[in-house]
Amino acid sequence: MKPIQRIIIFSLCILQVSWSTAQIGHGKKPSKQKTDKNKIEVYTTAENTDLRLSSSNGFILNANESSKDIVSITVDPKKTFQTFLGIGGAITDASAEVFAKLSPAKQKEFLTAYYDKSKGIGYSLARTTIHSSDFSSESYTYIAEGDKDLKTFSLDHDQKYRIPLLKKAIQTAGGKLTLFVSPWSPPAFMKDNNNMLRGGVLLPEFAQSWANYYARFIKEYQKEGIPIWGLTIQNEPMATQSWESCIYTPEAERDFLKNFLGPTLEKEGLGAQKIIIWDHNRGDMLEKRANLVFSDPEVSKYAWGIGFHWYETWNGGPPKFESVGNVNKAFPNKGLLFTEGCIEKFDAEKYQFWGNAERYGINMINDFNNGTVGWTDWNILLDQKGGPNHVGNFCFAPIHADTNSGQLIYTPMYYYIGHFSKFIRPDAKRISNVTSDKKLLSTSFSNKNGKTVTIVMNQSDKEVIYEIKNNALKSTIKIPAHAMQTLVF
Repeated sequence: MKPIQRIIIFSLCILQVSWSTAQIGHGKKPSKQKTDKNKIEVYTTAENTDLRLSSSNGFILNANESSKDIVSITVDPKKTFQTFLGIGGAITDASAEVFAKLSPAKQKEFLTAYYDKSKGIGYSLARTTIHSSDFSSESYTYIAEGDKDLKTFSLDHDQKYRIPLLKKAIQTAGGKLTLFVSPWSPPAFMKDNNNMLRGGVLLPEFAQSWANYYARFIKEYQKEGIPIWGLTIQNEPMATQSWESCIYTPEAERDFLKNFLGPTLEKEGLGAQKIIIWDHNRGDMLEKRANLVFSDPEVSKYAWGIGFHWYETWNGGPPKFESVGNVNKAFPNKGLLFTEGCIEKFDAEKYQFWGNAERYGINMINDFNNGTVGWTDWNILLDQKGGPNHVGNFCFAPIHADTNSGQLIYTPMYYYIGHFSKFIRPDAKRISNVTSDKKLLSTSFSNKNGKTVTIVMNQSDKEVIYEIKNNALKSTIKIPAHAMQTLVF
C-alpha cells in the first residue's frame, strides 16, 4: 500500500470515530460496548430534538463515560406493590364527533396511534359518559322528560358517533378495552333545581329511578357488544359547574350507594361491575370520602375503590399526591384510579408547549408510586378550538384534529403518556424503585412476560447521567434535558 493510501484510510477512520462519538446522546448511533445493551432497550422523548418515543440505545454510556455527579436508580423486582389495570383516555361525544369528520385514512391513523399495541401507544383503559357532559355539542338524556319508569330509554343519540368509535377502539385494541362510565348529572326532572346544569341535588323520590338508569345504560351498552367494567357514581360531586353537574355530600353519596345503586346493580345481575366513589380531586376530601365509605362494611362491600382528578391544582396549588398514598395505606384492598385530568384553557399557540407534557409525567409517576392502579386522561381527541363543548369550556387533548385541513396534531402529551401505556401492560406489578436524587422522577413495573419497565423523567434544563441497577444488571445512561425515557429490561 502506498503512503498516500495509508494516510487517506487513516483519516477516514478518524472521521468515522469522531462522527460516532458525536452521535452519542442523540439516539442516532449506538456506541460499541460489551455491556448490557443486549439486555436493555432505551426509548426517549426530548424537547428540542426529533426524539419521540424513539429507540435510543445510544444513550447507554461506556464505563469511562460515567460522571462523578451521577444519580442512582435501584430497582428490586422482588418487592412488589399494586397490580396495574391500564392507561387510557375518555371517549366523549366531543371526541367521537371530531373523529367522524376525519377521512377514513386519518381515522385509521388515529385509532392505530392510540390503541395498537405495537404501532401505537397501546391504550387499554377507557372512560365514557352516561348521556351528556360539557364535552358534548348539546345537553341530552336517554329518556323523555318526566319518564321515571324509563319506558322511553333509547341509545339513539350515541348510535351516531360515540358507539361506532367505541367499537372501533375496542377492535383496534385487540378486542378488549377496560371501560368505565360516569354520569355528569341525572335528568333535570330528578333534581331539585330542575336543571342538568349548575349543580343541584338528586331528589329523594327519584333515587331508585336514577339507580335503575345506571343499570339500564350498562345493559344497553353491553347489548351493543361494549362491555362495561365499572362505573363512578358521579363526576365531581362537590362542584357546581356551568355545565352538567350534581352535588353529593359524603353522606348522600354513601347512602345512595348503600340503599339504591349497590343493591340495584346486584338485583339486575350487574354485581360484578366495579363501583368507584368520589371521582373528584385529590386532597382532604379524597381521604374523607374513603374513610366514610370504606369504614362502613354495609356500604364498603359495594365499592371497588375510589377515583380522583388532578384539578386541586387549578388555582396554582401543589398536587396533593400524599392523599392518594394515605388512602392506599389505610385501605390497601381498595382500588385507586385516576379518572380524569386535562390541560385547561385551550390555546392553539401552545400545542407543543413542553410543560403540558411534563405535568402528565409528574402526575403519572407520583400517582403510580402512591398506589394508583390505572390512569385515565380526559378527551382522546378534540378539534382545533379545543372542543366541541356546549358551554365553551375548551381544553387540550393529546391529539387534536384540524377539521379544516383534516390533519392530526400530536402534542408532547401524547408521547409522554405513551412512555407508560406502550410498555406497562395490564396485570403488571409495580416494583420497588429508589431514586437517589430529586433531579429525576422514576417508577418501575414488572410485566407478566418477565420484562421490567422503568420510566425516568428529567425536568431540568441540563442532561443528567444516572446509573440503573436491577439485580445483576447495571447500566449508565444519559437522559437529555426536559426528557422522558422508558427502559425495558
